[in-house]
Amino acid sequence: MAFTAPFSPASATLAGVPARLLFLLIPLVGVICFTWMMARRMAPLLKAAPDPRFDNLGARTILVLKVWLAQWRHPRYMLAGVLHIVLFLGFLVLGLRSFQLIFLGFMERFTLPGFGGSLGAAYNVAKDYAATAVFLSVVVLAYRRGIVRPARYAVPKELGKDHTGEALLVLGLIGTLLVSESAFEGSLLAAGAHGGAAPFTLAWAFQHLFTGISIPALAKLNLASYAIHDLTFFYFLCLLPMGKHFHVITSLFNVAFMRLRPGNVKPVRHGVDDKGLDELKSFGVKKLEDFTWKHILDFYSCADCGRCSDQCPANRVKRPLSPRFISIKGRDHTFKRYPLGQISDGQSEPLIGGIYSEDEIWSCTTCGACEAECPIGIEYIDKIVDLRRGMVDEGMVPQSLQKPLSALEKRGNPWGKLEKKRADWAAGVGEGVDVKLLEKGDTAEALYFVDSMTSYDDRMQKIAQATARILTKADIDFMALGKEEKDSGHEVRRYGEEMLFQSLKEQNTEAILESQAKRIVTSDPHAYNALKNDYAGLPPVEHISEVIAAGVESGKLKFNPLADTTRTYTYHDPCYLGRHNGMYEAPRTALDAIPGIKRVEMEGACRDRSFCCGGGGLGLFFEPEEEQRMGVVRINMAKEAGANVIVTACPFCLTNMEDAIKVAGLEGQMEAIDLCELVDGQLQH
Repeated sequence: MAFTAPFSPASATLAGVPARLLFLLIPLVGVICFTWMMARRMAPLLKAAPDPRFDNLGARTILVLKVWLAQWRHPRYMLAGVLHIVLFLGFLVLGLRSFQLIFLGFMERFTLPGFGGSLGAAYNVAKDYAATAVFLSVVVLAYRRGIVRPARYAVPKELGKDHTGEALLVLGLIGTLLVSESAFEGSLLAAGAHGGAAPFTLAWAFQHLFTGISIPALAKLNLASYAIHDLTFFYFLCLLPMGKHFHVITSLFNVAFMRLRPGNVKPVRHGVDDKGLDELKSFGVKKLEDFTWKHILDFYSCADCGRCSDQCPANRVKRPLSPRFISIKGRDHTFKRYPLGQISDGQSEPLIGGIYSEDEIWSCTTCGACEAECPIGIEYIDKIVDLRRGMVDEGMVPQSLQKPLSALEKRGNPWGKLEKKRADWAAGVGEGVDVKLLEKGDTAEALYFVDSMTSYDDRMQKIAQATARILTKADIDFMALGKEEKDSGHEVRRYGEEMLFQSLKEQNTEAILESQAKRIVTSDPHAYNALKNDYAGLPPVEHISEVIAAGVESGKLKFNPLADTTRTYTYHDPCYLGRHNGMYEAPRTALDAIPGIKRVEMEGACRDRSFCCGGGGLGLFFEPEEEQRMGVVRINMAKEAGANVIVTACPFCLTNMEDAIKVAGLEGQMEAIDLCELVDGQLQH
């Protein structure tokens, strides 16, 4: 990186004034302005709610290396992802060159320590090719953003402003930086500087373009190129905290502080335990400062790539929710509330009714598709839940949810059915199966936590009965809580009724510990997630698919061949089994162990890209504004994959799938079945 040219920006003069003074002033002013802007942008984070994110530094370091540095999630959208990776890695390589150029403006022949010899020569080759690759990426990105305009970039007028202009401006600034740096180096090389540009690069092109030009003219070109680069660099730096490209600065920190437990919901207030909730004067998020500092950092970090909304099932069926605008509107509100040029007047606009609508927040199914897709770790579920907590605290609960919530409070289930009927499903398990109950004083090694849906719904009781037969066949000594069991509260918590959730959790915890069971098994992913991630101090929790997979491996569970081998099966990943808990293989292992089964995947819409059925506990009672049922979309995905049987491992998913088949007019063509029912029907006895 050493240069021995006949001229240098630091030795030039402008109207008789040494240019080095100007090139010293530009970075000084730029750094001062940037520092002041960053201090102003930090203000809302310092006033926000606490959020302990400095734990488990090892795991966080791995996240940074994988998600931020290796850009792990970007290729999920292949073309845009690869282009962004080229842009990102190119910027990392070119960063040293930009740093060197700043000093070359007032220090002749400045070289970074250690870059004066072969390392510097190797770096020059790398940065020339990096600059060229980034320039080509910028051209393609500008074409896509300005001409092609992928649908996920579209902005409905009622949701926010279009950032296309800003994106094109930034791409233009990046292109200007690349061209000016290459022209700066090309003019030096054309004037006889030691070395040469890497072949077929921008710098190489400028070197050849400038060959034959007089030394005085080259000196002017060199000085102009440098000045353009210097001014563009610091203008770009100070532009970053002004809009969506703030993520260039914040994404590293946003990834570093990502949530480490996807299935968990944040407490009402960090630092306040369950017993201290009664002392809180207000629940949830009602104004900007009620968000945690990490959530405001999320707002700053949104790149407006639209991936979250593109994968959001609520957005797909035209519910009034687009996750990206949760972030974008939050950022715009933060900028308005804490402007750069003046002190805030202290008036905070209400978030619900002002920034977000009630329907927008209630439309979320908390499926987690948005969070799984975001390449920089932005979180949505905690924000949605906190906003709902605030609405519940203010009495803003949808009419359709009021009755089930009231029933849950009185009877421990959303239908308001009698507690003594909770174990009625056990009457249909058949001969040879003994369902022990806590109320009878029974004890067992395992506890089957049934939860409300499977306990009370006539159709879903078949899942409980099949589960009991599978547990018996697997030689697992099990029992149920019976009337002592309450709803797990999974959806209660995610719908913002925190105090009710705490009550249900306390009653269930007491009953589970009283049972003295050593492990818990459930066939409901929502109960699984609640017991595993929302409760504390319980025995290990397993989903029935894990039990089946273990039984297959041990040889305790063996299956008869399918009688009808003409049908094609596909597996639907329930959100709270798959995305939130990473359980993808156990259900597939169980299915594939059945002789004669033909199974296909819904390619592009399975595993962590599974499409939510739209159920999920209280979602069955909520009456959203939507153009089409999510379940119908999902059934059509299965049909397009060539399947005529869709298998799931969740009672809520099964309910929605069976309803969707009827709504879509596919009765007789498609069938939905639970994994337990299918396995139970094929067990060798």
